[in-house]
Amino acid sequence: MLSAWSLGIAQASPRGTPWACRVIDDSSRGADGVKLGDINGDGLLDIVTGWEEGGLTRVYLHPGAGKAKGPWPSVTVGKTPSVEDAVFVDLDNDGATDVATCCEGDTRTVFVHWAPKERADLLVAHKWEQAPIPASLGKMQWMFAQPVQVDCRNGVDLIAAGKNANAQLGWFEAGEDPRDLAAYQWHAICPVGWVMSIRLSDMDADGDPDIVVSDRRGALRGCRWLENPGPGPAQHEAWRNHFIGGSDHEVMFLTLADYDKDGLEDVLVAAKEAEVLWFRRLNAQGTSWHTMRIPYPENTGTAKAVAVGDMDGDGRNDLVVSCEHAVAPKSGVMWMPYLGNLSDPEWIPHEISGPRGIKFDRIELIDMDGDNDPDVLTCEEREGGKGIGVFWYENPLPRGHGAKADG
Repeated sequence: MLSAWSLGIAQASPRGTPWACRVIDDSSRGADGVKLGDINGDGLLDIVTGWEEGGLTRVYLHPGAGKAKGPWPSVTVGKTPSVEDAVFVDLDNDGATDVATCCEGDTRTVFVHWAPKERADLLVAHKWEQAPIPASLGKMQWMFAQPVQVDCRNGVDLIAAGKNANAQLGWFEAGEDPRDLAAYQWHAICPVGWVMSIRLSDMDADGDPDIVVSDRRGALRGCRWLENPGPGPAQHEAWRNHFIGGSDHEVMFLTLADYDKDGLEDVLVAAKEAEVLWFRRLNAQGTSWHTMRIPYPENTGTAKAVAVGDMDGDGRNDLVVSCEHAVAPKSGVMWMPYLGNLSDPEWIPHEISGPRGIKFDRIELIDMDGDNDPDVLTCEEREGGKGIGVFWYENPLPRGHGAKADG
């Protein structure tokens, strides 16, 4: 018998009707995270995703608002067994946006996928060239990478981190010729247990990018930020560690956002089993934080990711959360506005995914279809042994629909 989901019919629940799911790609297995970037210069955000079980990395070009609800034009840019993360970066500064991938398992390698210089060739698979960074080979199970100019020399550098045995957080220093991957040098910053997020932000307002991480295991678990010692010779100094919170939790994906709109960027992280930890920043230096626990709704899976945005156009920030272990009838993606004020809030759960999907990933809130509201982009890697793939949920909310502050 065909299920309601196979017929495309969303089933209502007390928390509302699930949003329409628009599948971008379901051609491989184990879609594991989405990253964004405009790689063809058309003003629209494209997507890169590693498919862990499928052992490949794919790029998706935004087809325009009128075609965004169907499958997107795509290309396989490389074979990447056990890929955990993929990110856009113009590593050689030639104007063409490349891809860097992190692989765990037995692969334990960071790869670079050099993009073709002609934009007309972006969807031609053999025009992409894959090569490993030799300094990464076998060093650890690589989990996450983030491009940034660390030392103000040569090309873009890569902040990266891993998990389990010998795991570190550090950065790959580009050489004089950023195309020469053999010249990249690894600089360890600190040991880690299992890094889930790497974000860049000037946490101490001194003009250089600091590193914000969520680390779910080990002696330094929790959320913390590493203070950039500065460019050039200063990079020989240690990156000072500043704890934010969550050392007594298994923290998952984090996001940076001024949730309470007080002018200071906060940190919010999904934490197992099922809650969001909101670390409200109390000073501009990033040294004082107040922790608030926000429970996940009942009948959901375990916490995986959180994102912040005004989903209903009422001028207030809402939470969007995703889950693992969301076996039906549990829900895997929901959004939560709040009633009252943030000194004594009541979060109200609303459905997004319904019971379809089991293991969701990080979330991006962007307007996919050009109707001026934030849709929810994510991926799912377990349903039916293959996963739903890469997809987005279409925001159906009229602007100004949500809960308002008392008074």
